[in-house]
Amino acid sequence: MKFLETALWHAEPPSWAFRDGVLHVTTADRTDFWQDTFYGFRRDDGHFLGAPAEGDFTAIVTFDAQYEVLYDQAGMMMRIDAENWLKTGIEFSDDVTNFSVVITRGGHSDWSVVQVPRVTGAQQVRLTRNGNAAIVHFLGRDGQWHLLRLGNFTVGAVRLGPMTCSPQRAGLQVRFLGFDVGPPLAKPLHGE
Repeated sequence: MKFLETALWHAEPPSWAFRDGVLHVTTADRTDFWQDTFYGFRRDDGHFLGAPAEGDFTAIVTFDAQYEVLYDQAGMMMRIDAENWLKTGIEFSDDVTNFSVVITRGGHSDWSVVQVPRVTGAQQVRLTRNGNAAIVHFLGRDGQWHLLRLGNFTVGAVRLGPMTCSPQRAGLQVRFLGFDVGPPLAKPLHGE
């Protein structure tokens, strides 16, 4: 969590605290990150604790939550501004937990998911930035990293850190157990 020492909140949640090296967050009512595509609305009021990051890196977030209501979500975000960002983690949809990635470029969001029904306990997602490539993996129940997404993202300085939101309610409680950033993986595409 040392990386987060210079982090600032985007849409500070109503309740949050660092206790014993763990970031505890409780979401505000009907918070979200989404821009335009399919739904036709723009939301940029989710909770994101971001610190500056430049160049290439690999980041891993470890988190858990009680996903109960449609679109409950937690994980990490890489952000330039309201119209250019990436979020990844768990998103609850149709009574299923999904490892999820949304990439937003130029004010238009997309969404990709891998269903992993009813995950419980701490989960991990990993984001490697390599030039204009964003490579996302999730840690499976088998202890292996699984490719979730290879996408395009703008080169340049970003803010990076934990993210959570609850588009249909208030009160999602999330624990961020770790957030580590280091040099990019040598072979980021294949989960090594």
